[in-house]
Amino acid sequence: MKGITSLVAAISALFMLVTASVAAEGAHKLALQISDNNPQKMNTVLNVAANVSRHYSDLGEEVDVKIVAFNAGLHMLRADTTPVAERMKSFAQSMPNVTFEACNNTRQAMAKKEGKDIPLLDNVEVVPAGVVSLMELDESGYTVVRP
Repeated sequence: MKGITSLVAAISALFMLVTASVAAEGAHKLALQISDNNPQKMNTVLNVAANVSRHYSDLGEEVDVKIVAFNAGLHMLRADTTPVAERMKSFAQSMPNVTFEACNNTRQAMAKKEGKDIPLLDNVEVVPAGVVSLMELDESGYTVVRP
């Protein structure tokens, strides 16, 4: 019984530490991966971002959501091929806590293959490597999810 009490106390302490860490940092952090050229998956990523954003907004809490696109998922952020252009405009206008990152490695590979520059939507940040960005976001406290 004494061992169970100690285990419960340890779990409670860990929970309080994690809760305090989130409160101290002031915001919940979520990174969403998109690596498929699939409109349904792109819409799912946007749905998750919107739902999480609304949930914490309704609670009066801050949340920072980053959507990181690489590989074929870069089409989501391409001005010339995105199947979710209207939703992307809506996000830019109504959810400033949701940001978008495009993998430069993928962008350069696409440009070489297609023989042209790859135009991106407005408000998209280019990062050197999408996977590296996800790793660094994880290391800095973001929860990384691939819907």
